[in-house]
Amino acid sequence: MKKFFILFAVAALLMSSNDALAQDEKAKEEGYVFTVQKEIPITSVKDQHRAGTCWCYSGLGFIEAELLRMGKGTYDLSEMYIVANTYNDRAKAAVRTHGDVSFSQGGSFYDVLYGMKTFGLVPESEMRPGVAYGDTLSDHTELSALTDAMVKAIAEGDHKSLQKNDKNEVLWQKAVAAVHEIYLGKNPEKFTYNGKEYTPKSFYESLGLNPDDYVSITSYTHHPFYEKFVLEIQDNWRWAQCYNVPLDEMMDIFDYAIDHGYTVAWGSDVSEQGFRMGVKKGFCVLPETKASAIQGSDMAHWTGISPKEIQDEAAKHPTPQRWVTQEERQVAFDNWETTDDHGMLIYGKAKDQTGNEYYMVKNSWGDYGDYHGMFYASKAFVRYKTMNIVVHKDAIPKDIKKKLGIK
Repeated sequence: MKKFFILFAVAALLMSSNDALAQDEKAKEEGYVFTVQKEIPITSVKDQHRAGTCWCYSGLGFIEAELLRMGKGTYDLSEMYIVANTYNDRAKAAVRTHGDVSFSQGGSFYDVLYGMKTFGLVPESEMRPGVAYGDTLSDHTELSALTDAMVKAIAEGDHKSLQKNDKNEVLWQKAVAAVHEIYLGKNPEKFTYNGKEYTPKSFYESLGLNPDDYVSITSYTHHPFYEKFVLEIQDNWRWAQCYNVPLDEMMDIFDYAIDHGYTVAWGSDVSEQGFRMGVKKGFCVLPETKASAIQGSDMAHWTGISPKEIQDEAAKHPTPQRWVTQEERQVAFDNWETTDDHGMLIYGKAKDQTGNEYYMVKNSWGDYGDYHGMFYASKAFVRYKTMNIVVHKDAIPKDIKKKLGIK
């Protein structure tokens, strides 16, 4: 009887190994095949084109998705309205700190939350990208060439005082704002939308949004967990604070949010090979390149394969994913291997045919690639390369909210 059970176990192991190998061979032939597990309604993909304004496209895409979730209907909000006001504010911060705050096209999700509360919102029809120079898309190259030089000249100049006019208005600020107006358009003071007249502030107030309902989350060990800190990245120039949670709990927030119908504003490093090699094909992965770390009955298949060969395979079909630790994530941040590159919107979950888990991502690079401007980011990649996220406070599991003191 004992021999029978041993033989049965060996046979089962062989069958399992054969099944795994067969599945692996099938995956090689198919490439990446995704099955959607959960998908949340979002607005259409936009194109930031030649402007470093992903923070605004993803931030307003997040707000537009929130309006859908709240039953407010479909809105197309103007990025350039928030961008113009944010550029002006960032210029002021750069001068006040004598250039220690960088002046650039970049920004953070908080710039959108702060912007809509401070300046209001307007529909896309009132302030479209590219209109000032006869285009339908943004190109801020020439704009930045002018304003970068202007801000630097004031911020780093040897000025005893800054000149003002008879209305006590600072002249350099008016000059920079005038350039922004020439290239981005004039901020509307009043406009009509669906037959009703609004100001930017009254339009924002009509939407029923509360910026205080949204929180930023990250996971790093150089600050205590369950406390807030200012994330040390250049584009967090308003010094917005993030709640710090352990890595596994940050991933729990991703899943809880999506499972309960909330989208996630996602800030990530996109300089990794796993992003660059596949995003146009619709996937973003973090392949495990150490054969010794790959578990499973088909481990023999991976033994002896070089890291480059595994990367090459991952560019064609699903492979085992690398599951980083909290410590590895911290090292990557401290070594500048993880950088603040790009803002996007996560709006769903999926799996590939081998069982790897993914998040569905809306990008702001227009209608490109196999999935028309969106892609699937593996959970392993998101775990490793997330800089921070913004979610509605009710998208956080209750036990984590309690630890953070969020009501």
